[in-house]
Amino acid sequence: MFLGRLSLIAFGAWAVHPVVGYVSQPRDQEGTCQKTTVAILGAGISGISAAQTLSKASVDDFLILEYRDRIGGRAWHENFGQDKDGNPYVVEMGANWVQGLGNPGGPENPIWTLAKEFGLQTTYSNYSNISTYNQDGYKDYSHLLDEFDEAYDIANLAAGKILVENLQDQTAKAGLALAGWKPKSHDSEAQAVDWWMWDFEASFTPLESSLVFGMASDNLTSNQFSDHDNFVTDQRGFNTIIKGMASKFLTEDDPRLLLNTKVTNITYGPEGVTVYSSDGSCVQAAYAICTFSLGVLQNDVVTFTPELPEWKKTAIHMFTMGTYTKIFMQFNETFWPTDTQYFLYADPATRGYYPLFQSLSMDGFHPESNIIFVTVTDELAQRAERQSDEETKQEIVEVLRKMFPDVEVPEPTSFLYPRWNTEPWSYGSYSNWPMGTTLEMHENLRANIDRLWFSGEATSPSYFGFLHGAWFEGRDAGRRIAGLLNGCKEGNSTTCVPRKHYEVLHGTTPLADYSSVNGWEVSSFYDSNDD
Repeated sequence: MFLGRLSLIAFGAWAVHPVVGYVSQPRDQEGTCQKTTVAILGAGISGISAAQTLSKASVDDFLILEYRDRIGGRAWHENFGQDKDGNPYVVEMGANWVQGLGNPGGPENPIWTLAKEFGLQTTYSNYSNISTYNQDGYKDYSHLLDEFDEAYDIANLAAGKILVENLQDQTAKAGLALAGWKPKSHDSEAQAVDWWMWDFEASFTPLESSLVFGMASDNLTSNQFSDHDNFVTDQRGFNTIIKGMASKFLTEDDPRLLLNTKVTNITYGPEGVTVYSSDGSCVQAAYAICTFSLGVLQNDVVTFTPELPEWKKTAIHMFTMGTYTKIFMQFNETFWPTDTQYFLYADPATRGYYPLFQSLSMDGFHPESNIIFVTVTDELAQRAERQSDEETKQEIVEVLRKMFPDVEVPEPTSFLYPRWNTEPWSYGSYSNWPMGTTLEMHENLRANIDRLWFSGEATSPSYFGFLHGAWFEGRDAGRRIAGLLNGCKEGNSTTCVPRKHYEVLHGTTPLADYSSVNGWEVSSFYDSNDD
């Protein structure tokens, strides 16, 4: 069995914690499984948060199994282009913002706390520093941004009323329309604003999103912490903070971190969990925390024995996994305004067609780097994934030439983007709640089955889609398992009980109402008594 190791020497002195009841051993020649108390599946921020929480509770007998050759999960960076000295820049393929930093005197986002602790370099994202364009070049339609904001505030209040009074949910599109925002399908400028103000955050359209939970997700972060976001520019990579967390409880070359370990099967029950990997190795644990992305769970990359119960499978497929793709370009010059962060493009034919460019060639980011990137989401992101780099590059250059008709736009010297839907350890970027989903449905996604627990951004009801959501969920799972292992000595009932789930979720309309009185003229239900 190959045991991957993590080198964290850059974080200086090591705090070597005593290992309480440490029993982890390599698989022996007879094929018996490596044994541990807790198996943590995935070394993204949720898995590392869970492990750190266990360590703080003196539960040091755990193993972290990670598919890739590094920790960090979807906080993933790559080298790109080069500076004037020929050194590459580091750009983030995945998570790129610390969102909702916190207000003075109020609670602070734990990701921002970590960013400050490990000296992560970031720059404030000024979303109001945006210029608008169409196929003929610069065109000021910024008044539409104000119109959307007004409707958003009204829809936000309506969403709160729906939640508090337990009314039926709406699509975000319906909620915004009722609030006065009704972009016509042929109005490319309004459609571009619609994309920027909704899809850019959610990675799905308003039609594909729940009004209640789309608004709640934004409000819970901005109201709990703040509406200030910082863009990560650190050349060590965003996962510096995750490595920093790990350095608090993992020693250098710690045998409890198993990299390059591809889990293929999870066998679970009331007595424990056994995890099987593609190399034939296995781990037996009293408990396991599965931090796999929603996309991995939806694509059946890992099998479960016994098969997951129907309520769990239904929950997994009720929620959606978005695709959020940043396409990076470096040119031999900065031909766009250097005092503007964002450039919104309204394509005359297709909503969301290379709609938003963000400059990194400015103060606070990577000045004089000549780097700009464009973001695409959902179906247009999946389309770009299916294309070759060359096809995508030529389409983007054509858009830039329309946006800046008075400039001779050159070919980029460097070009890079990820293909999230083909990554077998992710299968997408982050989760979303479609209309019709409920908190009960989400509880079923989040709930444990016997000694198998689930964690990650997708299991966070408050902060789904956010890095801090994954952090909180890892901490919660770690606390609950630590409480169970320690006999619930602290007497905290919330951390010593399984997560709640619902075997059956009922709709809002009883069968008796499916009648001619309500326009339901013909029975479409099969009656076995008719046989």
